[in-house]
Amino acid sequence: MPIIKILPHSEYCPKGAELTVGAGTSICEALLENGIAIEHACDMSCACTTCHVIVREGLASLNPAEETEEDLLDRAWGLEPNSRLSCQAILGQKDVVVEIPKYSINHAKENH
Repeated sequence: MPIIKILPHSEYCPKGAELTVGAGTSICEALLENGIAIEHACDMSCACTTCHVIVREGLASLNPAEETEEDLLDRAWGLEPNSRLSCQAILGQKDVVVEIPKYSINHAKENH
């Protein structure tokens, strides 16, 4: 099973984390199931960018981004070439390292 290493984030995961999850799981689902309350204002329907993450290692092991995700990512704060929406990034068999950006486009939390 792949491991997701989450780099430290002052609000969501101050000490960072390592999660072992099954292949075929989205990064967003894995974070939420393990107590890391990443924003996901659209309930993981690929309609916003609040769950934006930057994949620091293992990008090639994720499923390819579809056009809808790529179009939405243009609106994400802190966009980088290795950015993904965590609700759309499905784990393969290899480990990944992700960084949750400091900000999102939400001005207020959705309290999910």
